[in-house]
Amino acid sequence: MDENELIEKITKEVLAKLEKMNQEGIRKEDNTKGNASAGNISPAELAGYIDHTLLKPGATQNQFEQLCDEALQYKFKSVCVNSSWVSFVAKKLRGSSVKVCSVIGFPLGEMVTKSKAFEARSAIEHGAQELDMVMNIGALKSGNLKLVEEDIRAIKRACRSNTILKVIIETSLLTEEEKVLACEISKKAGADFVKTSTGFTGTGATVEDIALMRRVVGPDMGVKASGGIRDYKTAVAMLNAGANRIGAGGSVAIMNGVPSKEDY
Repeated sequence: MDENELIEKITKEVLAKLEKMNQEGIRKEDNTKGNASAGNISPAELAGYIDHTLLKPGATQNQFEQLCDEALQYKFKSVCVNSSWVSFVAKKLRGSSVKVCSVIGFPLGEMVTKSKAFEARSAIEHGAQELDMVMNIGALKSGNLKLVEEDIRAIKRACRSNTILKVIIETSLLTEEEKVLACEISKKAGADFVKTSTGFTGTGATVEDIALMRRVVGPDMGVKASGGIRDYKTAVAMLNAGANRIGAGGSVAIMNGVPSKEDY
């Protein structure tokens, strides 16, 4: 079987799976399994699901110091930064329960695999415990599934045994079929999470996309909602839909019940 035949075979399987999902419908009890609901999660509990994020170009050291101080105060799950800031935040968070997360190949995902793998290894060496890599979206949309899978596998190989790998699939750029395919490939390649968005393109996370992603990857793989989550109600809705991690730049505003304009 050549590559084109393989792509056609996988695409047909994905379409059949998507059709089956549509026929079955979305059952709330399946989507909320293992997650909180709006009626019983406090802001303090919600903090444990949040990756407190600062990825803006031009962000200053003072802003990263504040980011870390806020993460420690609210006990967020992690701090998520570009790889050049990993060493700085790792020192600020040393000895705490807050994880250090680095983005890889951010925000486009179009760099060569060797460069992504190098960035991943460097980030880990400097203190990153989690990696959010951007999938090669152009390759996916071109049908080059082998490149997409090998790209993810290369970053997985760069990880240590306890490193969490999340794959950003950029849902706003994908068709429904491509979203399913992106999740399937990420799972096959050994990723720990699939993540909706970089926050730099399109509309960001939606409840519908989270529900679809959860149903595709099953109960044992992580799903991270990111992009456009700026208030408590939206964050909890993402958990109800099947997410078990939230990425947000306006995390403090979410905790305090104030709508935020911040994304990343």
